[in-house]
Amino acid sequence: MPFEVFRDVAKPILAGFGITAKRLVQQVTEGKGVTVQYPEERREQFGRTRWRHVLTRYDSGLEKCIGCSLCAGACPAKCIYVEAAENTDEDRKSPGERYAARYEINMLRCIFCGYCQEACPTGAIVLRKDFELANYEREDFVYTKEMLLEPVRSL
Repeated sequence: MPFEVFRDVAKPILAGFGITAKRLVQQVTEGKGVTVQYPEERREQFGRTRWRHVLTRYDSGLEKCIGCSLCAGACPAKCIYVEAAENTDEDRKSPGERYAARYEINMLRCIFCGYCQEACPTGAIVLRKDFELANYEREDFVYTKEMLLEPVRSL
């Protein structure tokens, strides 16, 4: 009876510990550190990593977003809200007839699928590899247009 208990309970546990120890020894002997010193040292992200949303601009400083709401329509989580407005000759925000007067993404609902990036006809919304998205308040997770829009590049 005690041998059967060992076979059914203890043997799989010891086998699991053996796999863990083997992996740990392999990591150390290959020179790979187990711990990454995060702020100073960062791990390389995978090639298809998608994290922080950014609204891009043209080189002239005009916004690429034309307020078409295709990104909001493509979003399966329905976390994007776009309100369009008409451009005027006195106050031109984008090269088209319209621009996004209000653009919001609720990051608590976002699943980082990248469909918004694929649906955008002008390439205005892109997902970059910046993964530091933590906050303390729920309200801070609703990203507004001002938070998403990249700064104007100086020439």
